[in-house]
This record gives sequence, structure tokens and C-alpha cells, in this order.
Amino acid sequence: MKAHLLYRDRDLFPSGEPPERTSRSSAAFRERASPVGGESPRMTDLTRDLALEVLYEAMAAGDAYLHEVAKRVVPASLSDREEIRYRQAILVDCVSHPEVVRRMYAVATSAIDRERQVWGWTFRHPEVLVRRCVQVLEIFRDHLGQLRGIADAQSAAFRSEGFTTLFAMLARELDDAFLGVMKEHLRRLQFRDGLLFSARLGDGNRGTDLLIRRSSTPTPSLRERATDWMHQLMGSQPASYVYELADRDEAGFQALQALRDEALASVAGALDVSTRHIRGFFKMLRTELAFYLGCLNLRERLAGKGEPLSLPEPADGEFLLQARGLYDASLSLSMAERAVGNDVDTGQARLVVITGANRGGKTTFLRSVGLAQLLMQCGMFVPAEEYRAGVCKGVFTHFKREEDPTMRQGKLDEELSRMSALVDRLKPGSLILLNESFASTNEREGSEIARQIVRALTEGGIKLLVVTHLFDLAESLLRSPPGPTLFLRAERLPDGHRTFKLREGAPLPTSYGADVYARVFGTNESSASPVQGGAIVEDRSGESEDNDERRADQS
Repeated sequence: MKAHLLYRDRDLFPSGEPPERTSRSSAAFRERASPVGGESPRMTDLTRDLALEVLYEAMAAGDAYLHEVAKRVVPASLSDREEIRYRQAILVDCVSHPEVVRRMYAVATSAIDRERQVWGWTFRHPEVLVRRCVQVLEIFRDHLGQLRGIADAQSAAFRSEGFTTLFAMLARELDDAFLGVMKEHLRRLQFRDGLLFSARLGDGNRGTDLLIRRSSTPTPSLRERATDWMHQLMGSQPASYVYELADRDEAGFQALQALRDEALASVAGALDVSTRHIRGFFKMLRTELAFYLGCLNLRERLAGKGEPLSLPEPADGEFLLQARGLYDASLSLSMAERAVGNDVDTGQARLVVITGANRGGKTTFLRSVGLAQLLMQCGMFVPAEEYRAGVCKGVFTHFKREEDPTMRQGKLDEELSRMSALVDRLKPGSLILLNESFASTNEREGSEIARQIVRALTEGGIKLLVVTHLFDLAESLLRSPPGPTLFLRAERLPDGHRTFKLREGAPLPTSYGADVYARVFGTNESSASPVQGGAIVEDRSGESEDNDERRADQS
């Protein structure tokens, strides 16, 4: 039995072992599952740069297991449009019938939790294993019957291929005949009438080829035969011979126990395989439903604020990106107000250069694109009124970092090392988001490094969105673009107000750092020249633009 709610033809985890559920609090679980310990560098960068942890928390809604599933599924982008549509159709069913999905998840979770409460899971003794497997299978039979009941009652209301296939499988393989036979087998396997098995005499008169036999009637004990005076008077030959151990015959008891263990070994093995198979089904069903429950939790959080959500269209063309009302979901989840949305249409541009005023929403827009692309390619809805984009071969980020507190390497050295590792993982058709890369050195050197990297990646078939304050870089790309290029600029009104909207426009030789200077020091904005010696005045107030934009959006 397979759930196949995330992939049409395979399981989510090839090993068959999804992450274990934990009863720890969300805070403790996040500390244990932090990216320091086991995530790949790409996953760590994505989580950090796109603020995915905020998204995972909203999907989990306090459930650590949902958090773990979201963390594993969301960054694992699908590259096939049909697989994306397969999940989208299932998600539509989940949104239409959330109570059914939660009931199925509760049944699967209850089956696994109750199985853990059965004593003896650490013992491999045949008799103990048989007893435990019978108890577990009785639990599983009850929960399989509950799933069958849900399938019978709800199958007509679901339209997606994933759910209709799952419900058809449950109705076909868990019919009344199967559940009845399973109940009868489990009753017999309790051996309430004793254990009947046959054997052959082997070398040294040792028993061999032991085989459990079905017993239709209980075998009478010796004492029962002794009290049957009619049987003794008639003197009829017994159908079988019975030997009863004396109360203190320890050697005889051990010999008999060895025979029982040998006879039960094959039964124990078969029961253990069956138990593992059904347990694996419940685990996989719980894991795959957990992803969709996370989607429902996220939808409730965003829709409760009045934020728009839409089912994206995975389109032809790797470089296509069209969106209306696109916003950063992680930012919206972090504040009480709604986030500002942006409209964008890159057409077939392989390079998008984003410039403009400090704290104007550039990093937020960059994050919103990366987040929307990830959500689309894992089959989810996206935070936008409309979203249509090509399917890329992975989403990668290269955001600026703070100074290394260990002082083992400088900022430029760290940026170049991270870019080198990133390039090794890129494939044609990938999407990479560069946020103020190589601004750790001077304007001329940083522009030249970034220019060579941007041109090489563009020629290699990589789609780039670049946020930069390096006017030398932006102007050179405007004069001599490496291919179809779109220039966006953060909007600033004449009075210095930021709308957090991006408009199409050529780069300017200033980022209006004087606005920030005036706000911090309370000076007249007009008295502070935004350009000094041809270089852009940057905000040196001690906070990165990323944090500034986030606070500005919240104010």
C-alpha cells in the first residue's frame, strides 16, 4: 500500500523512513534541527536568506513534526511541471475539505502512537514478537478500517488524481472480506487453545521441519481424560497422545520452550514483515498529509490577515516571470500589517538588475521572488494575486553577510569562497539571487568582480536577479547588457518617502543615503550631498539594509 500524495509514482523518502515525530516543544525542536548540524550549504543559505524559518513556523502551528516535514519538502524543488500540477490538484482538494485531511492525519498519527505503547518492541524472542505483532496488527486493523470508512464516505467529493487513487486503493485492498480474514487470523494467532505444530524426526531423533498447524478444537488435557470414565470404560484408542510436564521438570520445560520457539520463528518473521509494511504505510501517509496540513496552516495565517494567495502557473520558458501583487510572506508573517506587493514582468530577460534608494524594498522584493519560486516548485500556492513563472533547476542565494566574528577570513574572502561553492552546484536553468554581493570592497574592484561573475553566469544559461548599490556595475550592465536585461528601481518620492514599490527604470548614481543620514541625525536632508567623489554614500548606521527594510515595512 502506498499513499503517493506527493509524487505520482514514488515515495517521498526513498529509504521508506520519514522523520520521526517528536513531543518536544517547537523552540527545543528548532534548536535541535537547526541548520548548523546537518543541512547542506544551499539549504542553510536559503533558510537564512529567504527567512524560511518564519514560513516553517507558520506551517507547523506549534507541531514540531509538521515543522520538520516542511523543512524537508519546501526547499526540494520539483523540476517537472506535471509533478507540480499533480500536487496543486491535491492541495485544492485539501483546501476544499480540510476536516477530512485532518481526520486522516489523526488516524495515521494515532496508529503510530498506539503502536509505540505496546510493550516488547525491543525484544526479538519469537514468542514475545508474535504476541506483540498480534497486538499491533489489531490496532492497525482498527485504524485501517477507519481509513476505509473515510474513503467510502468522502471519495466522491475529491477530484485530484492523488486522492482518488488513494481512496480507490483503500476501497479495493481493505474491503470487508480482507478485514474479516485479518480479524480471524489474528484471533487464531493468539493461540488461546494451545499451540499445535507438526515435526519430522531428523538426525539423532531431533525434531525438524516444524510447522504450525490450524487447530479446530482444543486438545483435552491428561486430567480431562482421566475424569472421562466413559472414555476409559469404552477403551477407544486416542486420536493423539498427550504428555504433560511435571511441575518441577525444568529441563523438560526448557526443551518444550525450545520447540515452541523454533515453531514460532517463521510465524514471528512473517508477522514482523506484515507489521513493518503496514506501519510504513501509516508513517508515509502521515508524513505526506503533514505537508498539506502545513499548507493549510500557512493559508489560514495569511488569509486571516487579508493577504492574497494564488495557485501559480508553471509556464514554458525557464526565464519567464510574471507576477501581480507579489509580496514577502515571511515579512507579512512577522508583522501585524499587510506587506506591500509588487507587479513585475521580466519577459524573457535572463538578468534583472535592481537598484534605487536605501530602505526602498529591494531586498524584500528579491526575497519575495525567491520564496514564491520555491513555493510554486513544491506545489504550493504563492503569496501574490497572480504568479506565472518558468520552472528553474533550483533556487540559490548569495546575500551579503556580517563580519566573521572568528576573524578567520575577511568579508571579501568569505563572499568569494561562498560564490565558488555556489557555482559548483549551479546548472543551466537555475535561478540565483544576488543581494549586494561584493560590496565589501571598494566600488571599482567590487563592480569588476561582480561584472565578470554576472556575465559568465548569464552566458551559462543562469537567470539572475541582482540587487546592487554599485553604480559602476549597474551602469556598465546598462551600457553593455550580457543579454535581455530588465532594470528595476526602488521608488522614492520627491519628499524622500519610500513606497516599497519597484518601477522599471535605469540606475541612478545615488542610493539616497542622505535620507537615512537626515533621519538618524536630524539634519536637513538638502545639506547632505548624496554623492561624494562619484561614490555612493552608503548607510553606515550599523544595520544592514535587509534589517532596515524589514523595520521600515513594519512601521
